[in-house]
Amino acid sequence: QVQLVESGGGLVQAGGSLRLSCAASGLTFSRHSMAWFRHAPGKEREFVAAIKWSGRTTVYGGSVKGRFTISRDNLRNTLSLQMNSLTPEDTAVYYCAAAPPYFRGDHYEQNEYDYWGQGTQVTVSS
Repeated sequence: QVQLVESGGGLVQAGGSLRLSCAASGLTFSRHSMAWFRHAPGKEREFVAAIKWSGRTTVYGGSVKGRFTISRDNLRNTLSLQMNSLTPEDTAVYYCAAAPPYFRGDHYEQNEYDYWGQGTQVTVSS
């Protein structure tokens, strides 16, 4: 049974930083591209960042590029998201997601991802 468990969310002031983690189990982590999405109230779920199975390729959504960094540890089966220069517009529930093994499709497309975590709330105060 695949499990993705996010942690690290919380309340932070604008301009601050947070680091999210996603612990994966039940899958061969090193074979799966991974991603972060977020869902804010009243908005559609938004792509944040993705990283290929090898860790050598990353892609970012336009609103976070230059502020967020996605990384992975294939030995510890862990996905991370370092978030800097946070603004109130970053407030959302953040989800990690796993794509099929050796995925070569559109990393921005949420329907391509097979497994999702339960989410962690990030709230940025002004």
